[in-house]
Amino acid sequence: MTNDEDNQVATRAGGPWLWFLRGVAASFSIPGLILASAFVGFAGLAREAGLTMAETVFMVGIVWALPAKVVLVGAILSNTTLLAAAFAVALSSVRLMPMVVAIVPEMRAPTTRKWVLYALSHFVAVTSWVVALERFPTVPRYRRTVFYAGLGATLVVINMVVVAVVFSLAQNLPPIVGAALFLLTPIYFLTSLWGSARERAGHLAMVFGLALGPVFHLVAPGVDLLAAGLLGGLMAYGWHRFARRRARA
Repeated sequence: MTNDEDNQVATRAGGPWLWFLRGVAASFSIPGLILASAFVGFAGLAREAGLTMAETVFMVGIVWALPAKVVLVGAILSNTTLLAAAFAVALSSVRLMPMVVAIVPEMRAPTTRKWVLYALSHFVAVTSWVVALERFPTVPRYRRTVFYAGLGATLVVINMVVVAVVFSLAQNLPPIVGAALFLLTPIYFLTSLWGSARERAGHLAMVFGLALGPVFHLVAPGVDLLAAGLLGGLMAYGWHRFARRRARA
């Protein structure tokens, strides 16, 4: 099928705004609701860290991926140095690279411009990635970029609004509710990472990191988050290599 024929098929399937709105509609789903509940907790976490509402809403829009924001706020709470915080956030975001590598070929059409793919990669996170790959088989290839733009942009805007509303109401909530909101994000963070880990090494890295965190907080409070993550990850990687060699023996 030639490019002109593909364009005719895409036109018959509906214009770009139709598929953009279908992407918007796809954001209103169970995964989207779970993500919004996690951002409720993140708002409480950011408020406890001393961030303003404007700073928190800006962080949602510019960083987007929730784990990276949690790492950044955790670094603020522990008075981590700027360099260590930036490195920790960068490491937490590296996990998104395989997602980008997997989803870009699914969105790319012969006439798709590279800057469009670069811009849409900002929206790549677990929720949008899962929903998009689930819906893409029913979306014409020439409309997948606009579909994903509607999906990703809506998720970002909705959660920016959620954070702003929760931030405004948090001061009027009972202390027990505020504490629950504060704990909601780390609980979601841990359970989602645990559930998405494909190998036992990922589970071990989380266990080692949780065990080493309090130790490094006492020994090196300025870089405790980074040190616990690096050492825990290296220990899990070492176990993974050892297990693979033992299985081959």
